[in-house]
Amino acid sequence: MNVSSFLKHWSIRENPFMAEEARQDEVLARLHGQSPHPDFFKVLGDPGRPASSVVFGEKGSGKTAIRLLLEERLKEHDAGRSAGRTLVIAYDEWNPVLDRFARRVRGKTPLESLQRLRLVDHIDGLLSVAVADLVDAVVGRKGEGHVELGPEAGATVRRLDRDTQKDWIILQTLYDRPDQATPRGRLLRRALRFRESSWIGPTRWLRNILWGLLLIAGGAYAWFHYQGQTDWIAHLGLGALAACTLLISGKVLFDRLRLARLARLLSNQLRVLDRPTESFREALEALPADLRESSAWPIDDLDDPRYAMLERLRRAVRPFGFERLVVLIDRVDEPTLVSGDVQRMKAVVWPLFNNKFLQQSGIAFKMMLPIELRHELHRQSSDFFQEARLDKQNLIDRLSWSGAMLYDLCTARLRACMDEGAEPIALTALFDETVTRQDVVDALDQMRQPRDAFKMMYRVIQEHCSNTPEEESNWRIPKLVLDQVRRQQVERLEGLQRGLRPA
Repeated sequence: MNVSSFLKHWSIRENPFMAEEARQDEVLARLHGQSPHPDFFKVLGDPGRPASSVVFGEKGSGKTAIRLLLEERLKEHDAGRSAGRTLVIAYDEWNPVLDRFARRVRGKTPLESLQRLRLVDHIDGLLSVAVADLVDAVVGRKGEGHVELGPEAGATVRRLDRDTQKDWIILQTLYDRPDQATPRGRLLRRALRFRESSWIGPTRWLRNILWGLLLIAGGAYAWFHYQGQTDWIAHLGLGALAACTLLISGKVLFDRLRLARLARLLSNQLRVLDRPTESFREALEALPADLRESSAWPIDDLDDPRYAMLERLRRAVRPFGFERLVVLIDRVDEPTLVSGDVQRMKAVVWPLFNNKFLQQSGIAFKMMLPIELRHELHRQSSDFFQEARLDKQNLIDRLSWSGAMLYDLCTARLRACMDEGAEPIALTALFDETVTRQDVVDALDQMRQPRDAFKMMYRVIQEHCSNTPEEESNWRIPKLVLDQVRRQQVERLEGLQRGLRPA
């Protein structure tokens, strides 16, 4: 029997159990949060006053699905609001951040490189993600993860006060895409209609003018000397002009050297950007002098300047109605440099376990972490727990699913794939009368998590159809098939846990 014929008989337009990755799961997108894990509501909390959460779960237990649902619920909460909105920062694309960091620190092994990660590096990383998307939104260039600033974003940008304009410009100078920072900085200042307050203007123009004056003074002095002019007043005036020009040129040179030093310090400290000194120097040189002098730059490994940059980000987006930031952290086991290694995951995640960082006012962190890190966590010292204060972080020690929960989830997926107007059915409708609901619940309970439950149901349907002739048209799955597939899946899971099977 063809699987399509079996599904068509039950008015099911697509197989509900094919997807294995939440980000590519169309059925999950259509569910709109039906049958979520009971702990989801603890992770979500009050959307109007979000708090940090730490969730541990096995592969396939639904961590990424929870992250996607968090985004959906926060968007629903913000829908129709012009104020009190939440800016969501997805800090889950780890490969660019970690690759740039590894190129900068050049450890002998990936683990040695990752062990040099600091909390300030993570703050720089999430700021680089947020700022690039925000600048895209202002200058009108959409990219992945584009931030919607609202229907009146253009008018709001033009009405920003000078202090907020400075916040935008400083954040863009430091954290925008390295290869585009200088030209995008000009676009941003143009969009903001930013006016320089310093009479000096850009350094390069002042330098050219002053060197021109010096050449004129030198040429005039040589001409007077050639003509035999001995008027001491003319010589005194030209000498004074030359002296002033040299003094101001010296000041310009001093500022340039100081700017080069600042660029070098920024390049050394913002390691997750792997941005050369020259790029920072060009971006800083394009800034008005008052911005360069008045800013507290992150030029050391202290965390206070980074917290100040996070506060700048909050101030920058507040005029657009964003009162809060929510940072979603997921997929820490997937980057190439990590490759599922527990010690490498630990090196990446452990700096984030800082109570001051996780309990910032107006910023919440939702961390979806592999279960292997939970085992590592339980081996830590009391000093570590005192610093992390996980008792205040809405900790979900293990994202576990019962058979009944998985049964409801599978039924919800089944109904989400049914033809419009079709009579809704339960999961047990696919089985014959010898299979009770408890039989299905018990089989799903042994799977323990959604991904493996879906694998089992997919295999049950495939097995039944492959062993049933088309002309027989047996539309109900017998208990023998369910038991046989259940045993096979249990053996697969045991092999996976022992490291004897790939999946």
